[in-house]
Amino acid sequence: MYIPIKKRYEQEAVKQLQEKYHYSNRMMVPKIEKIIINIGANRVMSEKYPDYVKWLKETIRQISGQNPLTTLAKKSISNFKIRENMIVGVMVTLRGQRMYDFLDKFLNTVLPRTRDFKGINPDSIDKQGNFSLGFKEQVIFPEIDPAAVSLIHGLEITIVTNAREKIKAYDLFKALGFPFVKSAKKLSGK
Repeated sequence: MYIPIKKRYEQEAVKQLQEKYHYSNRMMVPKIEKIIINIGANRVMSEKYPDYVKWLKETIRQISGQNPLTTLAKKSISNFKIRENMIVGVMVTLRGQRMYDFLDKFLNTVLPRTRDFKGINPDSIDKQGNFSLGFKEQVIFPEIDPAAVSLIHGLEITIVTNAREKIKAYDLFKALGFPFVKSAKKLSGK
């Protein structure tokens, strides 16, 4: 039976983590704070296609259901031919119910549609307990019509938690139903 992520967190994950780590208060249990979806704007593509950034914004708007922000370069870097205040990407930050809705779609629709998907690598969790995953194609999202796409591009998704340790974040994601592969290396916060 399907249980939404928010309900699964409140009913199952909190109890599991509270028992495992002996938290005296349920507010001490790690939780997901936000999800960041980011697409880098390729300088060459921006020059070749004048509407490239507008097209990236529309793609991320369809995926997230929220208006994105354009990110600008903070300083000039001559080796990368980047000038200060040049558009370098498009991003959106999801919180609250929209974050949980996106997470449900991500786990139940997007990951199964990924070509040759065998599970998520636990090494995608960093030392601070945040999970990052990159995709080579945006067409794995159900909102994107592959027939209408003229250019394929990648995107990154970062799930930010307040776990502050890799193993606690792993246990949180596992309790929420993230499909991890068995890792040969032992998880540690170091």
